[in-house]
Formats: sequence, C-alpha cells, structure tokens
Amino acid sequence: MRQLRGQERVITGNRQTSWAFADAFVAEDEALRWARDRAREAGLRSVSAGTGAALRLLAAAADAKAVAEIGTGTGVSGIHLLHGMRPDGVLTTVDTEPERQQFARQAFRAAGFAGNRARFIPGSALDVLPRLADGGYDLVFCDGDRMECLDYLAESLRLLRQGGLVIFEGVFADGRTVDSAAQPAEIQRLRELLRAVRESTALLPSLLPVGDGLLCAVKRG
Repeated sequence: MRQLRGQERVITGNRQTSWAFADAFVAEDEALRWARDRAREAGLRSVSAGTGAALRLLAAAADAKAVAEIGTGTGVSGIHLLHGMRPDGVLTTVDTEPERQQFARQAFRAAGFAGNRARFIPGSALDVLPRLADGGYDLVFCDGDRMECLDYLAESLRLLRQGGLVIFEGVFADGRTVDSAAQPAEIQRLRELLRAVRESTALLPSLLPVGDGLLCAVKRG
C-alpha cells in the first residue's frame, strides 16, 4: 500500500470529522425534530440531517413540482423534499403503514405546509407506482424495501420526465455494500442497483457520501 503524502494524509485523517460536520451543517427545525422522535419511537431509521439537506437542495435544483417518495416513514425526508420543491409542488408519498403516514401529516402541518401539498397513498410501492403517470414527475426518492430497489429503478425511469432525478437512500448499508465478507441477499441487490445505475446509458449518476449513502442519477434525454 502506497504511503500517503501531504494534503492527502490530512484529508484522510480528518475524513470522519469532516463528514460529521457536513452532516450537521444545515440545522433542523422543531417539526423535523418531532418527526424524528416519532420515527425513533417506532423503531424506524430516518434520513440523516445531511441527507435531508441534500434532498432539499436536489429538489430545488430540479425546480421540482411533482415528486414521488417511496417510504413515507414519519415525514422527515418528506419535509426536506417539500422545503426544496416549488411552492405549488405536490409530494406523492407511498408507505405500507398508514399509521406512519398520519405522523407525517402532523409533521407536514407543523412545518407549515398546506394539506394539498402532499398526497398520501397507503400500500405497496410496486402496487402503487404503476398507477402513477408516465413522465409526470421531476424527482423520485426511493427509501423502501431494498429487495425491490431494481423494480423501483425501472418504475422511476418510466415516471420521470427528461432531466428528472432518481435518488436512492442508504446504499452504503452501514458499510456492508463494500465489505468483501459474505452478505445477505438485500446487500447483493444494492450492489446490483449500483451497477445498473452506473452502467445505464439512460442515466447520469453520482454517489454522494452523505448519511448512509445517496445514489443520485439524472434521466438523460
């Protein structure tokens, strides 16, 4: 293994501290903290503050008016997406657990969003997504069942307009995605997803090291 030199050594030595600083760079408000507390009580993992800030930024950069979210949870990621979307934008969010969506409704209201800014659809993503309009979305955020991630990708390509964004959360899987040890089927599926996105001629990808890994790709024309 080659020896690190100069600035390269400094970057490596401070990487964990730098990532922690970046993840906490954008402060979260009371509505987000409330939603996080509900997620913690339900045993759910929310997106990190840094991931949320990235979602907000990407939604704003895409000038997103229509966003589809797989995995409502208690509304943490949804609040960030809504903050980045256009003022007249609508978030369509899907979750298998309607009671979690009730927490998200409360969180969205507490964050100051009108009731018509979000459409809550209970059910399995693979049952709901085929009913959504082709090319009708500016951004699709996927935070659902890892075993279904390749299906989410296929549906996202259909749902997105040209220049739209597909985003997958948690692709590092706490470091297991790049661990050479034997891994369960869901980690193998994440590796397949990463390979499929990287090799797709229909997508322009990037892998952002925020939170537990944010895989992003723009749908080419």
